[in-house]
Amino acid sequence: MPGDGARPRNDVRDDQEEIMKHPTQNAIPEPGPLDGPIAHAPSRHAVLDSPYAWYALIVMTGTCALSYIDRQLLNLLVDPVRHSLRISDTQLSLVQGAAFVAAYLIAVPLFGRLADTANRRNVLVAGIGAWSLFTALCGLADSYEKLFALRFCVGASEACVIPVCYSLIADHFSTRHIQRAVSIFHVAPLFGSGFSLLAGGAVFMLAGEMRTWLPILNPLATWQMAFVLVGLPGLLVAAIVALTVREPSRQQVRHSAAGDRTYSLRETTAFIWLHRGFYVRIYLGIGMLAMMVLGMPAWLPTFLVRVHGAARATVGFNFGLVVIVFATVGTLIGPWVSAAVFEKRGYADAPLRTAAWSIVGAVFCCAAIPFMPDMRGTLAITAAAVFFYSLPTGVMAATLQLGTPGRMRGTIGALYSLCGQLIGFGLGPTTIALVTDKVFKDPNSVGYSIAIVCPIASIVASWLLFTALRHYRALLQATRQHGGEPHRRT
Repeated sequence: MPGDGARPRNDVRDDQEEIMKHPTQNAIPEPGPLDGPIAHAPSRHAVLDSPYAWYALIVMTGTCALSYIDRQLLNLLVDPVRHSLRISDTQLSLVQGAAFVAAYLIAVPLFGRLADTANRRNVLVAGIGAWSLFTALCGLADSYEKLFALRFCVGASEACVIPVCYSLIADHFSTRHIQRAVSIFHVAPLFGSGFSLLAGGAVFMLAGEMRTWLPILNPLATWQMAFVLVGLPGLLVAAIVALTVREPSRQQVRHSAAGDRTYSLRETTAFIWLHRGFYVRIYLGIGMLAMMVLGMPAWLPTFLVRVHGAARATVGFNFGLVVIVFATVGTLIGPWVSAAVFEKRGYADAPLRTAAWSIVGAVFCCAAIPFMPDMRGTLAITAAAVFFYSLPTGVMAATLQLGTPGRMRGTIGALYSLCGQLIGFGLGPTTIALVTDKVFKDPNSVGYSIAIVCPIASIVASWLLFTALRHYRALLQATRQHGGEPHRRT
C-alpha cells in the first residue's frame, strides 16, 4: 500500500514490467480532439500520493471553489437584481436554479464522457475560461431573459468541474488516501459559497465606488459591476491550470487484465444497472442533500436582511465566515469520523454510514432557524447546520471512487454531479421560494420556508443512504473480486 511518499520500488518495477509485456496497451495514445498543442503526454510513472499530487489537488480544489464563487454571488445580490429587473422571488430563483439545472442536464454527460476519453486537463482549462467569461458578461445583462441565458452558459461551462476533477483525483491518489483527498476537494463548494458571501459584500461596495471613480461605468448598476469583478480573475486561474497541471496516467491499469481500455456507454450503463440498488440511492441521496446545501444558503442572507434588518455587507461577511469555517471543519473531519468510529469497528461501508448519520444532525438545526431571536442566534444554529450538512459531502463522493472502475469514473461521477445539481439547484432555492410566495404569501416568512423544506430533504437523504448500505457492501466485494473491472452476476 502506498504511503505518503514515493511508492515502494517493487510497485514501480511492476509497472515497468507491465509496460514491457504490453507495449501497445501502454503506449501514449494518439491526440484526441481536445489534446491540442498545449497537452502534455500523460505521466506514465507519476507517483501516487506524491507532493505534486497534493499540489494538483490544491489547484483543482481552488478551481472548484472559483466555480462556486461565481455561481453563488447572485445569492447576495437577490434584492438589487430583483428590483433592477423588476422580477419576483420565484423568477429570480429560476435564474439561481433552473438555469443551472437545464445547463447541467445538457452538458454534464458530455463532460463525463470527455473525462473518460479525452485529455482531462485541457477540458478543465476550456471550462474555466468559458464560465469566467460568461460570469463577467452577466454584468452586461439588462433584462431577465439575458441574465437567464448567461447563467445558463455559466452552468454549462461549470459542468466540467466535478466529473473531470473526480477522475483526476482518483488517478493521483491511492486507496489509502482517496477519502482524505476527495474530502479536501469537497471543501471547495462550501468554501467557495462562503467566500462569495464573505467577499461578496466587499465586492458589492467596491463596485459601487468604481462607478464613482470612473464615470464611464455609470450605465452599469452596482450588481452588474460585481459580476464583472468576480468573473475576470478566472482567466488567470485557467492559465495556471494549463501551465502547471499535467494529465496523469489512468490508474487500475496494472490491476486489470483488460489494460487501459475505454468502456462504451452501453457497458457503463449496464454496470450502473447491475448495481442500481447502490447507484440510484446515492444519486437521489446527493440530490436531496443538495436541496439543503444549496437551498438554505440561497435564502438565509435574504432572511437575515428582511427579518433581522441586517446590512447586506454585514450579512455577507458573517454568514460567509460561518460557512467557510464550519464547512471546512465538517468536510475535513468526515474521513476521521469514518475511520475512528466505523472503520475501527469493522464496517466496510464506513464512508456511506458516516454520511447517513451526519445528515440527521442537520435536520434539527435547520428546523430551528426561524425561531432564533436575533441574527447572532440565527448564525449560531446555522453554524451547526453547516457543520452537519458538510460532513457527508466528501465521504459520499469517496464511495464512488472506491467502488467504480477507473475508466467509468468520469461518466458515473458526472451523473452524481448531475443529480446533485438537478435536484439541488432545481428544487432547493425554488421550492423555498414557492413555499414563501404560495403558502405563506409573505416575503418575511422565508425563514419558515427554510425550516420546512430543508429538514424534509434531509430526512429523505438520510433514509436513502441508510438503505443503500448493503448494496454498497455488495458492490465493494464484487469490485475487489474482479480487480476493479466491470463484472456480471453469476
